[in-house]
Order: sequence, then structure tokens, then C-alpha cells
Amino acid sequence: MAESVKVAVRVRPFNDREKNRNSTVIINMVGNQTEIKDPENLSADPRRFSFDFSYWSHDEFKERPDGYLEPTGTKYADQQTVFNDLGKGIIDNAWKGYNCSLFAYGQTGSGKSYSVVGYGKNQGIVPLFCDDLFDGIEKKRSTAGENEEYQVSLSMLEIYNEQVRDLLNPKTIAIKGGLKVRQDPKKGFYVEQMTLKQVNSYEEIDSKINEGTRNRTVASTNMNATSSRAHTIIGINFTQKCPNDVGESMTRTSIVNLVDLAGSERADSTGATGDRLKEGSAINKSLSTLGNVIKALADQSTGNKKVVVPYRDSTLTKLLQNALGGNSKTIMIAALSPADINYEETLSTLRFADRAKAIKTTATVNESPTDKLIRELREENAKLMEMIKSGGITLPIGGGGGGYTTDGKLHITGLSTI
Repeated sequence: MAESVKVAVRVRPFNDREKNRNSTVIINMVGNQTEIKDPENLSADPRRFSFDFSYWSHDEFKERPDGYLEPTGTKYADQQTVFNDLGKGIIDNAWKGYNCSLFAYGQTGSGKSYSVVGYGKNQGIVPLFCDDLFDGIEKKRSTAGENEEYQVSLSMLEIYNEQVRDLLNPKTIAIKGGLKVRQDPKKGFYVEQMTLKQVNSYEEIDSKINEGTRNRTVASTNMNATSSRAHTIIGINFTQKCPNDVGESMTRTSIVNLVDLAGSERADSTGATGDRLKEGSAINKSLSTLGNVIKALADQSTGNKKVVVPYRDSTLTKLLQNALGGNSKTIMIAALSPADINYEETLSTLRFADRAKAIKTTATVNESPTDKLIRELREENAKLMEMIKSGGITLPIGGGGGGYTTDGKLHITGLSTI
């Protein structure tokens, strides 16, 4: 069943640049609604946008002795709150065998990496997700039988100037033109020669992500001292093998993509020149294509089936095809600056996030055909039993090629009773 992309926005505190320029707050959040005021026309009504979540992380917090930023009022959304709302759902769907995607969008320096990765004790969605996943695996293993098996593998890529680099294998950075992006009829676009590292604990996956993070392409601009100059995609492949309800081995695989997009930027704001300007141009081109893809998908969701979705126009949109229009449960978090000096960029981000709400994806459980048949029969069995209990249906006992046995279970010829 198709479901909409879940969209959240989050506003950060002022940074040093904004403080030095005596910036004023133009963002306000009431419940799930986000408002933005035009600093050139403060008497006008603010523009209002509604999202699944609007996170106020601008003020009403304090730093604990260990460095964690905790709320001092009811408005502040800390890292754990964001993870509980967004990350927990990804965990649950991964255990069910669904592909999941989370991507962060916003101008450079808006706080995307803080929400996705975090720093110090303020861990973001990625490390909290990994910690929770391995905690769940350990609990399962402590009670698991010999037929149960859980495997986790990690990949980490960046898209720099439209070229794909493997952050877990720095040698690939020297490959002219980057790694090749291929297309498969079943799994869609994929990266050839991508490193997939098996990890057995949270400590291992944390070490690998830190290793990949050190290999990322970053540089200083006027907007951000450590501006990411590339899009980063962390892929986690989670495979679980365990007996199904009839005692046969069942395999489910979930691919979780956690995407930290490079920030959109304006050359006059960042002061970019030379290589930085070239990088910014490539970033904006791919983000512009992403915007076109989102607009086309939104048009399709309103019934315009003739519109062509331009996935092929950038490397980024090729690799995000499943996340945006395919087999995935998808979440987008848009990071916002609260400052009047960033009004145009922040308004653009809000419009981008607003369009993303209209996208619908259809996620299916990644399982073998036999496992799928058994699961669907059990689901149908449960529905029919509820109808029988409510008096909505009456079925004969036995007969034909199938029916209900005297113990109330559905029996189909050729299959075990389920």
C-alpha cells in the first residue's frame, strides 16, 4: 500500500556568524506548524507550513556536565526526541523486512549533520539507530535457537562533483571518474565495486562510520567552517534468518539508507571561489535535480501519470530512486536556520520540504516467494477469523480444496495448516 513520505523540519540555535551580525529570529513553531516571517515586511502575516513534525531546537536548553543538551522548557526538541519520533520507526520497519531511507536537506550550515550524525554525547539518528539495532540483535541472540542468524553489513559512499567515492576504501578516490553506477532490472541503480563491510557490534559499526567520516570531503566557507562538499550515503544491510510459523527457514533483508545531503548554497553568501565555487555548483545542480524529481513525483501523486521523473539527470537522484519513488519507507528531515539573514534559503528549504509531503512510496517486505505466500495466507486467515467472530461470514468445515478445521485454523490442500 502506498504511503506518503514522512517530513520533519528542525530549527537550530544561532551560529557565531549569525550572532556577530545581530540576527533576529524569523522562525516560529506551533505544534506541527512552522511559520516564517519576511524580515523586509514584518507587518505581513507569516507564511505557514504544516509537517509531520516541527522540531524547535533554537533555545530552552542547557548543557549537562557530560555535554548533552537537555531541555529546560517544553518547547525544545533534543536528540533523543528526534530519534524516538523518526529513528524508532526505521528500526521497527527494518525488523519487519522493509527498505528504509532517511535523508536530511537544508542550506550549508543549517544543522543537517547534527540531526543525522550528531557530536559527542549528542548522538544523531545514525549512531542511535545502530546502537538500538545491535541491542535488539543481542536480545534476540540471547534467546535464539541454532536456526536463527542475524547479519549486518555497512557501506559508506559520497557523491563529489557527480562522482561516486567509497569512503570505506580510500583507494577508490583516485579512480578517474569515480565508481560506476549501474542499473539492474530488479534492484535498480547500484554502485559497482562498492565495499560492503560486515560488522558484529555497535563498536565496530561506529568505528567504520568514523573512519568513513574522516575520509569525507569537507572545506571551510563563510557559512560553515566544516562544510560538507559532497552528499554522503550510509547504507546498512540487515539480514535475519529464522524459522517461520511452520518451522521452515525464513530470510528477510532490509536495506537502510541514511543520507546526509551537502548543503544548498549561494556563492555570494559562502564567499566560494575556485574549487569551492565548482563544488558548490555541482552540489546545487544535483539538489536542483532532486527538487525536479520531487516535483514530478508530487505531480504523479495528484494523478498526472504522464509526467516523466528525471532520475537519470544526476548521480544523486539515481541512487535515491528507491527512496523517493520505489520500494522504501522514507523520511525527510529539513534543517532550518532561524536567522533573518538566511530568509531566502530557509524559505526555499520549507518549500522543498512541503513538496516532499506529496510523494508516495510503496514498500514491500523483502522475503522469499514461499515466505511471502505463507505470511499472506496467515494474514488472510486472521482477517477471516475476525469476520467469523463478528458474525460477518460463515464457512463450512472441511470440504473441497480447503476450509477451516474444527480447531478454527485455515487448511489449504498441499499446505500445512497455518
